[in-house]
Amino acid sequence: MAKKAKKQQSGGTPATVALTAAGVDHTVHSYDHDPSHPSYGEEAAEAMGVSPERVFKTLVADVDGALTVAVVPVAGSLDLKALASAVGGKRAAMADPALAERTTGYVRGGISPLGQRKRLPTVLDVSATAHATICVSAGRRGLEVELSPQDLAKLTDAVLAPIGRG
Repeated sequence: MAKKAKKQQSGGTPATVALTAAGVDHTVHSYDHDPSHPSYGEEAAEAMGVSPERVFKTLVADVDGALTVAVVPVAGSLDLKALASAVGGKRAAMADPALAERTTGYVRGGISPLGQRKRLPTVLDVSATAHATICVSAGRRGLEVELSPQDLAKLTDAVLAPIGRG
């Protein structure tokens, strides 16, 4: 049985605070997170009734020794070679989860590309531009924010590149 997503005004995570401070139009969606669900992103898409192509997950990778944020659709996976190439690097690997959490200030499954403790280089999958709005984590499990991909790219200084694999 699908969970019903609840719409609410801006909460109080660093991500929603950053959006409000920037004056960016956005909608915050909350839902009851199920710890037993196998995929945070797919759970969010199901709970909100949104196509998985419009819900994006935030992944932290290590590109040549530098942490880098990758934002890709939950319907696919991250192409590490393409991510490295997008930021002028040679090799990329997924970052240690504990390091990603310490650096961003968010917990795994709730890492947002917005309002991170330390601003990291960010790459947004180019497929985001095919949608008027996309959803990304608002900074905790069970909380998503919907905004235009252009606003997300602007606020994170993201590079747009084909880094997702279907």
